[in-house]
Amino acid sequence: MEIVETINDALTFIDGYLGSAGYFPYLLIGVGVFFTLYLGFPQIRYFGQATRIVRGQYAKKDSPGDTSHFQALTTALSGTVGTGNIGGVALAIFIGGPAALFWMWVTAFFGMTTKFVEVTLSHKYREKTEDGTMAGGPMYFMEKKLNMKWLAVLFAMATIISSIGSGNMPQINNIAEVMSTTFHIEKWITGGVLAILLAMVIIGGIKRIAKVAEKVVPFMAVVYVVGAILVIAYNYENILPSFQAIFGSIFSGSSAVGGFLGASFAYAMDRGVNRGLFSNEAGQGSAAIAHSAAKGKEPASEGMVSLLEPFIDTIIICTLTGLVILSSGVWSEKHFNKFDRADMEFVVGDYTDSNEEHVKKLMIHLDEKRSVPSEIKPFTGTISLQEGKVISDGFTLLNSRSVAEEVTYLDSEGNPLTGEIPVSEGRLEDSSITVQGKSLIHSANLTALAFTKGYMGESGKYIVSLGLLLFAFTTAIAWSYYGDRASIYLFGPKAVMPYRIAFVALFFLGAIVDSTVVWTLAYVTVALMTIPNLIGITLLHKDMKNTVKDYWKNFKQDQAD
Repeated sequence: MEIVETINDALTFIDGYLGSAGYFPYLLIGVGVFFTLYLGFPQIRYFGQATRIVRGQYAKKDSPGDTSHFQALTTALSGTVGTGNIGGVALAIFIGGPAALFWMWVTAFFGMTTKFVEVTLSHKYREKTEDGTMAGGPMYFMEKKLNMKWLAVLFAMATIISSIGSGNMPQINNIAEVMSTTFHIEKWITGGVLAILLAMVIIGGIKRIAKVAEKVVPFMAVVYVVGAILVIAYNYENILPSFQAIFGSIFSGSSAVGGFLGASFAYAMDRGVNRGLFSNEAGQGSAAIAHSAAKGKEPASEGMVSLLEPFIDTIIICTLTGLVILSSGVWSEKHFNKFDRADMEFVVGDYTDSNEEHVKKLMIHLDEKRSVPSEIKPFTGTISLQEGKVISDGFTLLNSRSVAEEVTYLDSEGNPLTGEIPVSEGRLEDSSITVQGKSLIHSANLTALAFTKGYMGESGKYIVSLGLLLFAFTTAIAWSYYGDRASIYLFGPKAVMPYRIAFVALFFLGAIVDSTVVWTLAYVTVALMTIPNLIGITLLHKDMKNTVKDYWKNFKQDQAD
């Protein structure tokens, strides 16, 4: 079996005990529900106050910190508004169907409170470093308030790993993929150029990062939102059916339609919650690191600013992406593409998605959360080819969770193959063979295709290319800061430069790695941060409530003065 597939299988196994485990969605949403009730729905009650704070209405020049409230918000947004909004939403719908979007909304609504809590506590227990800048994040309240150094170290290590696994490699991988598809630019060229630009920005630290973020984030958000609205308006007759598809399958799972083979309730919920977390990072504790640098004496005021992030990121931007994909109809259609090795599986038997019995069996086979064993087995044997076309039978090629059609096999030079090729346990043994044909597509390529189904026609894909370039690049910038703060916590200031060099090098590598492996790695690393962070903030629930009370007491006194 090829090394890429081995790595992906290993990561999938680990993910089964973390982000894709049955307990994880309930843990993430459960903590959000608890704090929402415990603090009296702060995401609704404090929304107006948050907008006033971020506009600088209560700002004081002598407040300690490195950035303004708006810069902290845009820096954190640059870390959250990225591939999750473009490729992540598409991946959630691709795997879990329309209902996955509903679970992204649920995650965002309760995530607004979770982010309010984690940012408030991180800002409260931040420290000034040797170079005079602020450093904060869950690791500081874990050590200083909970006296759980081991948990703080675990979280800081997870932050460094996640900065690579979710904030770095998935971003450049999606950029390179879309730039290759849209402009036919070699992936290594995209990776090389952007790696140089990334290095130029992150060497300047948080102040330069904040200045870039406050200019780029609002611009890219406006461009992307306008482009999405134009596509949705063009397909206006599909808006209501799209919402019906979302709400009609919340608890039943999504039915098969077109090339989409269906998804169970558990799978739709799991993917929706996971993609919601990857998109807005509420509960992960990452944005709390950016907000800890904000100027201010009242921790709760910065927490209120942060609750705007899941609203902007998921309720607005992810919803628009989801409606573009659903209203355009491309999510359930097969399109010509080159198959990623980790997306392909050869199975025993001849299957078609036009046969209802076949569809049921295939859906069970593809559902990793199935309650009954799959009857379908991986194929081992040889495939006979003539001019790139299959002339033998007894197997079916699945690609991107669909039955592949019009498949062609090419050699390393792009010529159609003739002869026999070996398959072992459902995988091609020869890694030099290119396989292409029609199947479902996912991630950023699906969103790019959906954007062409509107008033802008083929030009619509350039909106996605530009949006992804800016969204994902600024996400990587923000995550480099999260990682270097964690490096300082663990190893001191001397560790920052080696970390930044490694971050840039792996950013380049991410451009040329298999996209399925990159996304599986992202699932694992996000959960590694989230679980210890959720434990930490839950243990400090009383501290949080007292901090909010102190904020309103001091706020009323300041207003009276």
